[in-house]
Amino acid sequence: MNKVPLGQSDLLVTPICLGTMTFGEQVNEADSHAILSRSLERGVNFIDTAEMYSVPAKAETFGATETIIGNWFAKNPGARQKLVVATKVAGPSRGMPWVRENKGMSAKDIVASCEGSLRRLQTDVIDLYQIHWPERHVPAFGNLYYDPSKETSTTPIHEQLEALAGLVKAGKVRYIGLSNETPYGVHEFVRLAEQHGLPRVATVQNPYCLINRTWENGLDETCHRLDVSLLAYSPLGFGLLTGKYDESGITGPSAPQGARISTYESVRKQRWGRPEALTASRRYNALARANGMTPTQMALAFCYTKWQVASTIIGVTSVAQLDEDLAAWGTTLSPEVLQAIDAIRWELRDPAL
Repeated sequence: MNKVPLGQSDLLVTPICLGTMTFGEQVNEADSHAILSRSLERGVNFIDTAEMYSVPAKAETFGATETIIGNWFAKNPGARQKLVVATKVAGPSRGMPWVRENKGMSAKDIVASCEGSLRRLQTDVIDLYQIHWPERHVPAFGNLYYDPSKETSTTPIHEQLEALAGLVKAGKVRYIGLSNETPYGVHEFVRLAEQHGLPRVATVQNPYCLINRTWENGLDETCHRLDVSLLAYSPLGFGLLTGKYDESGITGPSAPQGARISTYESVRKQRWGRPEALTASRRYNALARANGMTPTQMALAFCYTKWQVASTIIGVTSVAQLDEDLAAWGTTLSPEVLQAIDAIRWELRDPAL
């Protein structure tokens, strides 16, 4: 895999990034370390985490994923220098008071969260520090519409950028990024950065997969013109696009044991648990099989080969899953398959938006 630049930064990363939100909940520390070691051995130089991980979020595992990664760095001298490490500061608590006591995300909160991540990761610098979700109200995580009456923002974007600039100046952060953002948010962060000489966002980490292509409804043009890179998360639609739920559904005695949607009610209540998302996934999975591919191969190849995507974030629970996802690199989709994919989207749209 050739390395790709992120935005206007000098970060060069592999087009596959190891996501780690399963570490500390679905995956124990020893197995997490094995996955990290195997990923590095296979040439992946990019890992992504967050202060609120693991998932599903709860007080007992807040920060657990970063701690596991930090312990792996301590046990593997030299590994940190080979990796681009991305993590995230949580936005407003969204029902998670253990993240922070106040409901917003102040400049002080950003600095405190960064300090906590540095300690847990056992590193001196974070290569890419991202805002996990906007401080302002936005339609995200399955919410369809922007509602001005729900606006509770108290920290202007300019103030957030100044806090991040302080971390960059102190040498604790190299570059900054956003996540779960909108076209307005990306434009405003870039505009204010350029106007005031503040750090420019290099990336946006948003969902992008066969059952959620909302990135293509304006954000792709926004980020292309502003030279901001997409880090695509949930390329397998929380497992729906692997085919493992095609026969059993996501609940019931025959549903896969230990899988996130099957195990955690909080996940099933989100966009990935919608019946329409499973219906669409079954259609895409059948298309993959009809064309000699596994559902996982086709879903990942879709992200791996799209011009909109700089790096695809894969989340795994075993070394075997990691190897399967990496093996999909190099899979190409014929014009006929791409046309069939678009036909399904035209009919079923984006059920997991």
